[in-house]
Amino acid sequence: MINLPTESKELLTWTWPQFEPAVQELLAAPLTAENVNQWMLDWSRLKDCLDELAARLYVATTVDTADETARKSLENFYDAIFSKAMEAEQALKQKLLASGLEPEGFTVALRNMRAAADLFRPENLPLLAQEQKLNTQYDTIFGAQTVEWEGKEMTVSQLRPVFLDRDRDRRERAWRLYSDRMLADRQAINKLWRKFLPLRQKIAKNAGRPDYTAYRWQQLLRFDYTPADCIKFHEAIEVVVVPAASRIYERRRQRLGVDTLRPWDIYVDPLGRPPLHPFETLDELVSKTSTIFHQVDPQLGGYFDTMVREDLLDLGNRKNKAPGAYSTPLPMVRKPFIFMNAVGVHDDVQVLLHEGGHSFHVYETAGIHYSQLLEIGMEFAEVASMGMELLASPYLEADRGGFYRPAEAARARIELLESDIIFWPYMAVVDAFQHWVYANPEQAMDPAECDAAYGKLYRRFMPGVDWSGLEEAMVTRWQRQLHIHEVPFYYVEYGLAQLGAVQVWRNALSDQARAVKAYRHALSLGGSVTLPELYRAAGARLAFDAGTLGEAVALIEAKINELDPI
Repeated sequence: MINLPTESKELLTWTWPQFEPAVQELLAAPLTAENVNQWMLDWSRLKDCLDELAARLYVATTVDTADETARKSLENFYDAIFSKAMEAEQALKQKLLASGLEPEGFTVALRNMRAAADLFRPENLPLLAQEQKLNTQYDTIFGAQTVEWEGKEMTVSQLRPVFLDRDRDRRERAWRLYSDRMLADRQAINKLWRKFLPLRQKIAKNAGRPDYTAYRWQQLLRFDYTPADCIKFHEAIEVVVVPAASRIYERRRQRLGVDTLRPWDIYVDPLGRPPLHPFETLDELVSKTSTIFHQVDPQLGGYFDTMVREDLLDLGNRKNKAPGAYSTPLPMVRKPFIFMNAVGVHDDVQVLLHEGGHSFHVYETAGIHYSQLLEIGMEFAEVASMGMELLASPYLEADRGGFYRPAEAARARIELLESDIIFWPYMAVVDAFQHWVYANPEQAMDPAECDAAYGKLYRRFMPGVDWSGLEEAMVTRWQRQLHIHEVPFYYVEYGLAQLGAVQVWRNALSDQARAVKAYRHALSLGGSVTLPELYRAAGARLAFDAGTLGEAVALIEAKINELDPI
C-alpha cells in the first residue's frame, strides 16, 4: 500500500491529495477471501491517520481556544478533508459490503457499517462539517469566560473552590458572579442554538429519516435499546432515585442548619469541615493518581505512567482553555490523550480517575488491529470510566498511596456515592429535554420555549434545592450543558453506564481482583460484540427497569451509611 505518515508531526502537514492515492488504491484492489484481511488492515491504517489528524487538530483548539492558527487548521480540515474522507469511508464500506465477505469477528462491525452506509448522503457532508464548526464556536464562547474575584481575574472554573467555602455569604457571592457571567453569554448561545437546530433537521431530512431522533439513533448505532426505553429509564429514575436524592438533600439541609437548600449549598461540606484539598501541584495529582491506578491493577498503572512520560496529559485550568474534560484516542499511535481543568479540588481527582478509565480502554484494545472493531458504544465506554472511579475509591487513603487521611477518604467516597445518586435525576433532565427538543423542533427553535421545557423537567426530577429568585439561572442551565449543543442525545449513556459501573463495583466489594479482571477483559473486546454482551463480560447487565436501579440505589445508600460518621 502507498506510504502513509508514521509520525504525527508529519501527519499534521498532509492534505487530501496526499491521502487520496491510498483511497484509490484500496478501491481499485480486487477483494477476495484471500486478501480481505490485509485489505482491511490497509483501510485501518488510512482511517487511523485521518482520525488521528482530526483528534490532534481538535486537541490544539481546546488547549488554547485563542490560538487562531489552530482554529483555522481545524476549520481547514473540515473544509478540505472531512467531507472527502467521509466520502471515501462510504465508498470503502460499500465495496466491502458488496463483496459479501465477512472477515472473522466482524459480525457486529458489518452491522454497524450497513447502518452507517444506509445513512450516508453526500449532500450532508458540508452540513456535518458546518456542525463541527459550530461546536468550535461554542467552545470558544466558554473558553473566554473570566470573572474578577477579590481583585483577581480568573476563569469561571477557578471559582469552583469557593463553592466549597464554609462561609455561606462568600459562597453565594461567588455563585452569583459565576451565574451572571454565564448569563452574559445567553444571547450568543441562543444565536448558535438557532443555527444548530435547523442544520440538524436538514441533515435528518436529507438522510430520509422522519425526524432527527431517528437519524441520530441510527448514527449512534443504537441497536439494543429504543427512545421508548429511555423514557422507561426516566420513569424508573423518577420512582426510585428521586426519593433517594431528596433524602440526601434533606440530610444536607439539616446538617447545614438552613431553612432551605440553595444552589450555593450543594458542594460545601455539610458538617462544616474544611474543603478536601487533595493536592498542591499538578505533579502531586499525577503521582498520587498513578499510585492509585497501580493499586487497582499494576498494568493499568503502567498505562498511566506511559501517558505521563509521553506528555499525553493537559490537566490544569487556565484562561483560553476549553471547558470540561475528555480522553480522546490517538488511533495512529494507539494511545490516548487526557484533557481536563484541574483547580485543586476533590472533583479533579474524580475527573482524572474517570478519564483514566477511558484511556485504559484505548490501551486494552491496542491489540485489535482493525479500527472498525474499535467503534464502541458510549453506553459501555462510560462503564470503563465510571467503573474506574468506583474501583479506585478504596485507594484514596494516603497510607494506600492516595490523597487523604482515613476520615477524609471516607468523606470523599461518600461524596462520590451521593453524587452517583444525585446524577441520575440530572441525567434524566438532560436526556428528557433532548427528546422534547427533537420531538418539537419548531417550538424548540425559540430559546424561551426551551427555557420553559427545561425548567419543567428540572422541577420534576430535581426537587430539594430552592431556586426561588434564581429561576432565570435555573431554566437556562441547558445552555451550559455541552452535550445538548455539541453531541445531541449523548447523555443517557452516562446514566446507563453508571448503572453498569455500580454492578461492576458490587462485584468488586466481594472480590476486587476478579471484578477488575472482568472489567479489563470487557474493555479488551472493543466493539467486536454487542452492547449487552459487553455488559455481561464486565459482570453487569444493560438495564432500564426500576428493579435493577432500585438494587443499585439500595447498595449505594447502604455503603454511605456504613461510611458516614454520624
